Amino acid sequence: MKLGRMNHLGYAVPDMDTAIAHYRDVMGAEVITEPFDLPEQGVKVCFVNTPGHDGTEGTQVELLSPLDENSPVAGFIAKNPLGGQHHVCFEVPDIGAAREYFEGVGKRILGPTRIGAHGTPIFFVHPKDMLGMLTEIMETPKNGPAH
Repeated sequence: MKLGRMNHLGYAVPDMDTAIAHYRDVMGAEVITEPFDLPEQGVKVCFVNTPGHDGTEGTQVELLSPLDENSPVAGFIAKNPLGGQHHVCFEVPDIGAAREYFEGVGKRILGPTRIGAHGTPIFFVHPKDMLGMLTEIMETPKNGPAH
């Protein structure tokens, strides 16, 4: 197992429109995707694309807001009313091999492998096993960057 590219940082936000306005008007973001619902994960998602350096892809900021009170993100917002960093996501070439590796070294996987917001397989590793940070592992898209 080798560390892959950091694909995005996930931020839970109580209000998607306010968060988008912040990144556009305060941070100067020029490329922000249209928000969309991921009902199977209980969230509305939007990506803020950051510029890269020397032709590289920048890291995305994934904005997450709960679709309802049953969303895992709703619990996060209840504890952090202003929102905040929710998770970090790294790419791997083979999601099955990565899952097997993490399980093999005793890391707790949260739930089944499923399709994430980029349309590729993902899983999450428990924050208590990852230096306190909820960590998403995402299979690198086969047709180029997931932006």
